[in-house]
Amino acid sequence: MRIVNIHEAKTHLSRLVEQAAGGEPFVIAKAGKPLVRVVPLEEPVVKPAPSRFGFLRGHLKVPDDFDTMGQDEIEKMFYGEK
Repeated sequence: MRIVNIHEAKTHLSRLVEQAAGGEPFVIAKAGKPLVRVVPLEEPVVKPAPSRFGFLRGHLKVPDDFDTMGQDEIEKMFYGEK
């Protein structure tokens, strides 16, 4: 495990933290004496969201003419009266 003196750790903290988060832990030492170990946190367990696909199945009915519903009114709005 890499040992870094406290001055170097202060100077390059962002880079060292990124490396530790990426799986490269290190030890911070003062006057050659190890003080702390920096290691990545364990990944939190994330539950997958419940599937929303099909949650209204059986509650709604899509009409057969869904793709042409209101076609006359829409054409009147775009093209005016025929």
